[in-house]
Amino acid sequence: MLGIYTVVKVEEYGWTSAHTLGFGALAAVLLAAFLVRQATAQNPLMPLRIFRSRSVSGANLVQILMVAALFSFQILVALYLQKVLGYGAAETGLAMLPAAAVIGAVSLGVSARLNARFGERNVLLAGLVLLIGVLGLLARVPVQAHYAVDLLPVMLLAAGFGLALPALTTLGMSGASEEDAGLASGLFNTTQQIGMALGVAVLSTLAASRTESLAADGRNQAEALTGGYHLAFAVGAGLLVTAFAVAVTMLRRPGRRPAVGQDGNAPAAGHPVTV
Repeated sequence: MLGIYTVVKVEEYGWTSAHTLGFGALAAVLLAAFLVRQATAQNPLMPLRIFRSRSVSGANLVQILMVAALFSFQILVALYLQKVLGYGAAETGLAMLPAAAVIGAVSLGVSARLNARFGERNVLLAGLVLLIGVLGLLARVPVQAHYAVDLLPVMLLAAGFGLALPALTTLGMSGASEEDAGLASGLFNTTQQIGMALGVAVLSTLAASRTESLAADGRNQAEALTGGYHLAFAVGAGLLVTAFAVAVTMLRRPGRRPAVGQDGNAPAAGHPVTV
């Protein structure tokens, strides 16, 4: 909470101010103290052994990066529609409805079958590619955008979130032992909330700072706001590219375990195994 407060106040105090550096350092010290406590406590709230799993650590890191970019996308696009294009509240909701619809349809009706056929890792990577396309297009959206041409394709590409999140959840949970299943689930939910809060705070602050700078250079309000959103969307696309790289390197597909026959022994080498 202190770290997020520090980021939110950056626009008021500046990145290099004593306020920002001091509270940022205090937030880092508190986080380090929490980790030390968890490493030494007899009955820790979050046993650090959970991070020994490459899949658990990788999935949580990918999730922080992904939701940081995507949940700020929801807020910034709504602001762009209202403050730049002049949409009302109802028009904004209807304009963003296709994104919610395709995410729901894909996550509930398609993702499970794709995961079973192509594997969770491949589906996750495909979803991240679509999401990179979402923010890449938004980083170039014009001041006077046409919804059908400039924004509707973005809303439809948001289906990538419906592919990525279920696959990522499965990958993250698959790396935990039965004993740590509840811990892994709680950790996954917590990192999702952290990623959402940090993403909205950081990207909104970047957009506001960029808008203020452009306005000071003489740009009109619409141009200054759009320029600020462009920066936030570009940074969000960078977060998703990083998430893709982490997924490729850390989320390896687990190897198959040898099947055990009716006699209790593994099949001899050279004999096919039916899974």
